[in-house]
Amino acid sequence: MPLCRIVEEPIEPRILDELVGTGAGGVVTFLGIVREASSEGRSVRALWYEAFVTMALREFESIATEARVRFGDVKIGVIHRVGEVRAGEIAVAVVAAAAHRAAAFDACRYAIDELKRRAPIWKKECYADGSAEWRSGA
Repeated sequence: MPLCRIVEEPIEPRILDELVGTGAGGVVTFLGIVREASSEGRSVRALWYEAFVTMALREFESIATEARVRFGDVKIGVIHRVGEVRAGEIAVAVVAAAAHRAAAFDACRYAIDELKRRAPIWKKECYADGSAEWRSGA
């Protein structure tokens, strides 16, 4: 069973360590960090995330199942924050643990790419000048 959560509190980088067992020869972790500048170069104070929680968790679990089918015996964990996430903080953490590194790398990349494409999570960029803008591709 994958470890999938949506949380309001800060994400500890090692929170998904419980997935790693003695059978994992490769563990890949992706941490999505809030940047201090937008893609257009505007100064970002924070991001605000909202989610359709039950649907998002179902998508996380579906993605984890798909990764296991595609890449073999891989354990996947996904944790995403909602609410305000300040610049420098972790917004999302994905871990993939497998017997071999190639499967772990492939599964981790697949999971974060599919999460960004499919999960009903929305983000608003909150700028240093006090303005804000909803963005696509959370």
